[in-house]
Amino acid sequence: MEAILDKLSHLWPEITMLIGACACLIAGLSSKQVVRKATPGVAMATLVASGVVLLAFGRTDTSHFLGLGAMAAYLKLAVLAMGLLLVFVATGTVDRLKQVVAAEAREGKAFEPGDDFRAEFFAFMLFSLTGVMLTAGASDLVWLFLALELTSLPTYVMVATSRDRDGALAQESAVKYFFLGALSAAVFLYGFTLIYGATGFTEFNQIAAHVQENGASPLMILGVTLSVVGVCFKIAAVPMHFYTADVYQGAATPVTAFLAFVPKAAGMIALIALLGLPLSDVNSETGAIQLPEPLVYLVALIAAVTMTVGNALGLVQTNLKRVLAYSSIAHSGYMLVGILVGPMLARSLMEANPDADTSLSNGTAAVLFYLIAYGLSTVGAFAVLGSLERKDGGEVQSYDDLAGMRLRHPFMAGVLLVSVISLVGLPPLVGFIGKLYLIGSAYAAGTSDAGHAGLYRGLVVLLILNSAMSAGYYLRIVGTAFFGEDKGQTVEAGVPLRRVGGILAALASIALGGYPNAGALAKAAKEAAEPTDRVEPAAEHEDAKERQSAFRLSDPY
Repeated sequence: MEAILDKLSHLWPEITMLIGACACLIAGLSSKQVVRKATPGVAMATLVASGVVLLAFGRTDTSHFLGLGAMAAYLKLAVLAMGLLLVFVATGTVDRLKQVVAAEAREGKAFEPGDDFRAEFFAFMLFSLTGVMLTAGASDLVWLFLALELTSLPTYVMVATSRDRDGALAQESAVKYFFLGALSAAVFLYGFTLIYGATGFTEFNQIAAHVQENGASPLMILGVTLSVVGVCFKIAAVPMHFYTADVYQGAATPVTAFLAFVPKAAGMIALIALLGLPLSDVNSETGAIQLPEPLVYLVALIAAVTMTVGNALGLVQTNLKRVLAYSSIAHSGYMLVGILVGPMLARSLMEANPDADTSLSNGTAAVLFYLIAYGLSTVGAFAVLGSLERKDGGEVQSYDDLAGMRLRHPFMAGVLLVSVISLVGLPPLVGFIGKLYLIGSAYAAGTSDAGHAGLYRGLVVLLILNSAMSAGYYLRIVGTAFFGEDKGQTVEAGVPLRRVGGILAALASIALGGYPNAGALAKAAKEAAEPTDRVEPAAEHEDAKERQSAFRLSDPY
């Protein structure tokens, strides 16, 4: 009971989010239109309140098995901030659906709350964001599985219900997304069962202690391998990337912006935890513990193929949402490089020299920073697409739809320029700083790990080449918007908050690209991923063995 209460003491921000999601649902049942239309405001207030609760009552979890106690708080704040921008961008998405318009027209006694699902849409957003926050604080496999599913399940409904124009396309996308999501869940859940079978534990601390004592068995390595492959669905990485372009194209643009960041953030957090479990091999050069060889090459292969496939296929697309879908795949590959490096090199440097600056050697810190950089840039780009529509009422889809944008929508053209240039990774924007930290961490690993020096250096070269390749389609977007022939195909969508969301994202990309502010964010990411003393739960490990003896695989049911 004491352990449960201790866990609950870390969950006040998530509890606040769940209360806010229920408040959204209740507001949607009101017979008064003004209350129903206040649902986005309730969602925004919930995100702000959860952030206040986190800052005021949040506790640092000092028992993280990798010694990354501040990481959960950092990620929760990042998710809440990005969630606020996403609510701005999502405002108005369901207001124009035929069913909702018809329901609002029957104001009064004839109103049927079940026909107006504005409240459900924003409640689902809050539920999914809560799932990411729970993923950041996960301490065992069961918790991690439930958190990942809470992140994903609401998005299936959001994709299916976000459009009625081209509604069949949205529903087809949702079906693909759901079935492939179910497949990926089965894969990583089976991996979890193999991890449990190899160690006899579900809690991360106990699994890590078992691996340190006994080494990573082949069954353990197989379990982690399946878990990584399954979680690749969440981050849209090869080989679980096939759904991405179709789902991004089929969903409404604000929902696509949500998909581009939220499930990816949850997946990256899960990978940091899962790849921390089998750390047992000792690096002969640095003395630091590291991943077993098969997992090193697995993650490196996925990273290399993911960034290359994403950028290569992005070059041949003509639909803007499909272009950004493959861009999302490529960025997952970039972040996997940082996850592969992890905090182990930084830990060994600190042990050798406690005053050492590990800013460019901590892969986990680089990923935490890059998640923010990528999220701001992507949300800004999708906010621009969502703030415009074709004259026939359809979404902006092709390059031609952006032609002459600087003349008709100059301000949003500027937002698009900032967002796209940040995605390319050019200074002085936050995307450049993010890629600098990823490249720096991989390069530092290549110079310190003689056994894998060629591997890490190869990933550095491949990351740089892929960033250059991505400029082909990113600069085409900018070139069309600023220098394309004006065909007058688009008008403003009439949702001011979407423009506000895009402007805020662009301003943040500019501000965080400047060295002082980037330094502040990088310092926060570094502190969140700072490798402190690794938890050694030896006594707890022995007690847990006795408690769980009844559940050992060798015992009969």
